[in-house]
Amino acid sequence: MPRTPLEPRFTVEYLSVLDAEGNLDSALDPGLPPAELKRLYRAMLLARRLDERMVRLQRQGRIGTFAPIKGQEASQVASVEKLLLFFAGHLEGGQPSPDQRDLPITIPVSTQLPHAVGLAYAAQYRQDDVVVMAYFGDGATSEGDFHEALNFAGVWHVPVVFVCQNNQWAISVPLKKQTNSKTIAQKALAYGLPGIQVDGNDVLAVYAASREAVERARAGDGPTLIECVTYRLGVHTTADDPTKYRTAEEVAEWERKDPLTRFAAYMKKKRLLDDGLEAQVDEEIAAAIARFEATAPADPLVMFDHVYAELPPELKAQREALAEGLRSGEPGRREKHEPSPPMRGQRSGKR
Repeated sequence: MPRTPLEPRFTVEYLSVLDAEGNLDSALDPGLPPAELKRLYRAMLLARRLDERMVRLQRQGRIGTFAPIKGQEASQVASVEKLLLFFAGHLEGGQPSPDQRDLPITIPVSTQLPHAVGLAYAAQYRQDDVVVMAYFGDGATSEGDFHEALNFAGVWHVPVVFVCQNNQWAISVPLKKQTNSKTIAQKALAYGLPGIQVDGNDVLAVYAASREAVERARAGDGPTLIECVTYRLGVHTTADDPTKYRTAEEVAEWERKDPLTRFAAYMKKKRLLDDGLEAQVDEEIAAAIARFEATAPADPLVMFDHVYAELPPELKAQREALAEGLRSGEPGRREKHEPSPPMRGQRSGKR
């Protein structure tokens, strides 16, 4: 039977502005003013120094397990003190301030993506002039939530930008064992939205692609998928040993593409590097650590406060039991033979 082509063969664009030595392609220069360039460099330097310091804190038992970002600074930056609180188990670390427009870190892979689409749909419904940006790794694109999110984003044409940090590894699983697609960016085309691949170790390329995607979304032109090709120079988490599954030669190759080194070379050529900046950043981190370690222990009862508008009976019983245990100095203690209240959906009697 004759076959009629329905779609032309697709192409995926790749964007890089700075090369590995920090040389600028002037035709692609996003034209950022010096103050903005300095802000970006400072944020990347802060992220690198904080990352290195947090690894030492974790090894000393002062915070819990966390996922370092060394090598991915061009694709993501974050605040200092809240991160420390979050990975030490404090509620405040994941609680946005009233003027903050960020959501807490999500630990389950890809579950934040449908939420991001829901937020964008709500903004569209309310006619709020906002754009939602959702960040995730290459491993998240192997989850159903990723595909569901892109599908609904395309159907509803909502103002959301998906930013995939393709760092080549989903813990110990390489990208080539996750997908047969040549790029992650092309997955957007199946859902009716544009996708672009950028050099994720080039902060100017990431900035340019993100700005264009945000402008599209704000103009009512719908979502975009940005694939940032980068690399995880360190461990996946502080509980990981990447020497078991990747080679030192591979890491060395990507170290030559270090985003911080590249951007520093560019800034030096433009004579925009400020003297004493590294010392200032180190002092800022030290001050944040001092404030974090002076924070009083969290009240365990707050774990019940932010899940339900009205606590279900079984959680209310658990809260009361914990409160009584704290008062008596024996948290979690129950009277002998007293059964735990059943969770919703569980049978309370014997089979």
